Amino acid sequence: MNVRTILNILAGLLTILGIFMLIPAAIAWGYGEADLEGFLRSAGLSVIIGLPIWLSTRKYRKLTNRDGFAVVTFAWIITAIAGAIPFYLSGLLPTFTDAFFESMSGVTTTGASIIGNPVTLPHLPNGIESLPHATLFWRSFIQWIGGMGIIVFYIAILPLLGIGGVQLFKAEVPGPVADKIKPRVRETAKLLWMVYVGITVAEIILLGISGMKWFDAICHSLTTMPTGGFSTKNASIGYYDNSVIHYIIVIFMFIAGINFTLHFKAITGDVRSYIRDKEFLNYLGITLAVTALIFIVVSAGQGLWNHTNFRDSLFQTVSIMTTTGFGSADYEVWAYLAQFLLLTLMFVGGMGGSTGGGMKVVRVMLILKYAAMETRRLLHARAIIPIRIGDRYISEDVIRNTLGFFLFYIAIFAISTLLLTSLNIDLESSIGAAASAIGNIGPALGDFGPTDNYALMPMAGKWILSFCMLLGRLEIFTVMVIFSRVFWK
Repeated sequence: MNVRTILNILAGLLTILGIFMLIPAAIAWGYGEADLEGFLRSAGLSVIIGLPIWLSTRKYRKLTNRDGFAVVTFAWIITAIAGAIPFYLSGLLPTFTDAFFESMSGVTTTGASIIGNPVTLPHLPNGIESLPHATLFWRSFIQWIGGMGIIVFYIAILPLLGIGGVQLFKAEVPGPVADKIKPRVRETAKLLWMVYVGITVAEIILLGISGMKWFDAICHSLTTMPTGGFSTKNASIGYYDNSVIHYIIVIFMFIAGINFTLHFKAITGDVRSYIRDKEFLNYLGITLAVTALIFIVVSAGQGLWNHTNFRDSLFQTVSIMTTTGFGSADYEVWAYLAQFLLLTLMFVGGMGGSTGGGMKVVRVMLILKYAAMETRRLLHARAIIPIRIGDRYISEDVIRNTLGFFLFYIAIFAISTLLLTSLNIDLESSIGAAASAIGNIGPALGDFGPTDNYALMPMAGKWILSFCMLLGRLEIFTVMVIFSRVFWK
């Protein structure tokens, strides 16, 4: 392994994060709030550690495929640790475990929070709404960086030479295939971030002119586009009794769940690229179908066929489907069928190449097509039956990778559920928490539903879920290969 190269990239990332901590520090200074010292100390610590290492190793830039997996995995861990330092040094979160859980949840765009329980955090009697402005901004900002990807961000602002950038890009970008918009990876990363920033700014403006306070509009936009779900309010989006705000966030959550390559094609004039994409059509179809089913179930159960039920059905469907995790209603009071549909969506997720989590729509499509192909082979044993998505033939390598991913995903979900139940957490809560963590959702079921938080989760459970969040965000293989014997030989 090229240890010096790995250290150079990780140290550079830590230094950049330290510099970015000056933004919330400026916000804390502007509002005259007590977390200013925590951010200044965190920024200084990150730069003091990162900058000397980066300077002493800057001549080393050779990367192999194996180095790429190590860099991506450790980059996300270091980002989570760096993101946790301000929470801990400011005294807002009493233990490093809580601070790390909150940060990992933010960086991986999960949105599961331990803030909100006055029993465990008596100094925050109003939960999230007791947090200083700078901390609220930092929670949103780390989600925004994590949404498009830590390494994609790094590639966009600092040059990586040769094949190294390609290996890092492939190891981090979600989906069975990492599509490059441009031949050069750095150009692709820049264009992806330009689209990402542009859509984020558009949402900030729309939310601001729709009646949301500008600070809240900024924070919610920073957590919508990465499909993160951290809010500045305890009741999440349900705090706002404004249908325009709800529908704006629905639209941008849906946009965030789409492959960003399609957005780039649309911006450059090829709007019909959405219609030609089979994964997008399935993504849209699932969203509309589940919304209709939940609306019927909820309305029939309450005997109220009104706009509020439709709006909440649409909002929660898009929120869970895209793995954003914002809440507009307490879906745990809905009928069990509606809850089951939402639990199913936690496994599906958004499109490949989006900021959404879950298994991705394209993988679900491939698994179903593979099952149908094997059924046909029972009748025609010698037939060669290729698998296609639209006009594109899917190679055996991609199919094999998808099946392996599916088996890993389900196995990790089952093991995580088992471990959580061993901590004396009831089955419903364990299933919901495990599915939520590996799918990067946020809200779950039972004790960790949309109106609850993870404050009472045992310490061991928080570390288990933090690891699941990392596995889910990096799509399992990138992390699991680090633990293989072949990697270290």
